[in-house]
Amino acid sequence: ASEGKDGASAAENTPPQVPQGKLGERSSVFYSAGQFFFEYLVVVSLKKMPDGHYEPKITYQFPKRENLLKGQKEEEERLLQAIPLFCFPDGNNWAPVTEFTSETFSFVLTNVDGSRKIGYCRRLLPSGRGVQLPEVFCIISCLGCFGLFSKILDEVEKRRQISMAVIYPFMQGLRESPFPAPGKTVTIKSFIPDSGTELIELTRPVDAHLEHVEFQALLQRLRPHLILHIFASAMLERRLIFLAEELSVLSQCIHAVAALLYPFTWAHTYIPVVPECLLDTVCCPTPFMVGIQMRHLERVLEQPMEEALIIDLCEGKIIRAVGDEEEILPGKLQNEMLISLNRHNNNNNVHSSEQVNALVSEAFVHFFVQLVGHYASHIKWGRSGSGSFQERAFCKAIASKSCRRFVKKFVKTNMFSLFIEEAEKSRIPQEGNG
Repeated sequence: ASEGKDGASAAENTPPQVPQGKLGERSSVFYSAGQFFFEYLVVVSLKKMPDGHYEPKITYQFPKRENLLKGQKEEEERLLQAIPLFCFPDGNNWAPVTEFTSETFSFVLTNVDGSRKIGYCRRLLPSGRGVQLPEVFCIISCLGCFGLFSKILDEVEKRRQISMAVIYPFMQGLRESPFPAPGKTVTIKSFIPDSGTELIELTRPVDAHLEHVEFQALLQRLRPHLILHIFASAMLERRLIFLAEELSVLSQCIHAVAALLYPFTWAHTYIPVVPECLLDTVCCPTPFMVGIQMRHLERVLEQPMEEALIIDLCEGKIIRAVGDEEEILPGKLQNEMLISLNRHNNNNNVHSSEQVNALVSEAFVHFFVQLVGHYASHIKWGRSGSGSFQERAFCKAIASKSCRRFVKKFVKTNMFSLFIEEAEKSRIPQEGNG
């Protein structure tokens, strides 16, 4: 795995880039349909070392790739070295057990060229008698769709309880199927001994922007006003540390926080589950959004950290704050979002997960539209078709003093700069007007 732009660790988890277009516009496609579902399926098992500790090692890889060029081979080696670390981020203090509840989580590795690969993980206990060690089935893909890959991992786990040999034909069938467009379904045929041929339907959500997100996970653990404190801190690109014991809780909640920033993108270090050996990430002076298991809290608090917002997802509270979180967002807009979040929170049992995702996302996109939705009218277009953003006029056009004060800070962030850079390139020159 690689070094990120700001010198941070390799597992810079970054959400998919925002497509070009108007603020608040829904993109129907992040990835072109027809791509492979995945690059690799690997199994990571715990191997006992001479000192008695267990270390994660890859024990199975599909497909085995041959005839790689030198650069491709080096990239594959880096990838395969990093994967075990993120499949077992909670260190090597393991012992064989008779019972273990399966858990699903994800991580993202950023390559040297900025391209991303997502690891979808299912940690489970193989079937059999006596005590055993958990193993992780990890699907490496360039495609961001947590719900779809969770369903695929359900099928992998079902087959693992029969035999490893039954997994291979299923994954081969999946690899030969094109990745569906949003809202579309692909059907995989798979033979299971004693059950016959099964048809497995994999449907992609209609809204591609929300297919890697579960806002309910956040709403169930944090009160709306705390979510807004976190959102405000993320908008100003501060340091955020999330604490929970379960890997699934950390990865779900941090993906949700990053998704609240849509149509902007978190552009800094982003590691939903920090491996034990990378805990000094919290000493990084640049912005970060990281998840750390609760067992490491004391070690984290002992680190020489700069100001950071530390969120306890188990207790639903903030452990450490900068102190100004309540005043960051413009009051009127903050109250509107608070009302909206409280409404969705109270209706949690009424709405489906997809409905909650859509309603929450809509509230935050509406916030951005009200605040900075006029950006397009402040891009000055040259004869060549290239644009130049007029920052001063853009800020001056905001009538509300509190909104203008906040936006003057927001325009200095990396996420706003990257968004504007894309917008400046997005105009297609029309014939006759340069």
